[in-house]
Amino acid sequence: MWIDTHCHLDAHEFGDESLAVAVRAAAQGVSMIVIPAVERANFSVVARLAASVPNASYALGIHPIYVPQAGEDDLLALRAAVADAMADQRFVAIGEIGLDFFLPMLSEPAMRARQEHFLREQLKIARDFDLPVLLHVRRSQDIVLKHARQIRPAGGIAHAFNGSFQQAQGYIDLGFKLGFGGAMTFTRALQIRRMASDLPLSAIVLETDAPDISPSWVHPGRNSPEQLPRIGQVLAELRGIAVDAVAVATSANARAVLPRLDY
Repeated sequence: MWIDTHCHLDAHEFGDESLAVAVRAAAQGVSMIVIPAVERANFSVVARLAASVPNASYALGIHPIYVPQAGEDDLLALRAAVADAMADQRFVAIGEIGLDFFLPMLSEPAMRARQEHFLREQLKIARDFDLPVLLHVRRSQDIVLKHARQIRPAGGIAHAFNGSFQQAQGYIDLGFKLGFGGAMTFTRALQIRRMASDLPLSAIVLETDAPDISPSWVHPGRNSPEQLPRIGQVLAELRGIAVDAVAVATSANARAVLPRLDY
């Protein structure tokens, strides 16, 4: 069985197919799909969606791309939503949170500082509730690491990891796992494929980030959690091990870093 640790199943690209996609993924052996929130407006959306199918759970957070339009009241709303969600067995983490220094609109100094403020406040919420975090680390691995070292949440996942081996070790030392998905399926993605091959298997979890980061056989089409087993097969080929071993190990890693998955 497989666990998709990061899938935006509520995204508009799925239209009214979200439930059908989850059912089809389950038929492919995807036993759990983690659906992260991205802004206050979809906190309740991801919770309802996760409750509607047996193979889904959710996280709550404010994505860095949504920080420009977010305010301090959204952070207060997040803390309140998390307090309420602690009684919900399908709630597993704070996320998607982090920093994005790739998009030009987010890279100016004032917006970088605003992103860091939102990241720190959300890391504090995670720490206060003893929850792991789902981290967005695009072009920002070292800065995210700095804040995680200072605030020390209960581990989590560096989503769509594309840093160095040194940065990877930094996350591992803090109790994080590293998320690998569709990017690893492209033969030209040499650094990602090297990390997928050489990092300890105990440090790796699988994800789709659907509808984004489609694997090579789908690109540029819509990604889906249905693709996770084939993505796992690529990881098995890169490491030269059986695909069943990858399924067992990555699922165990996901449950270890997201302990509330074991509901």
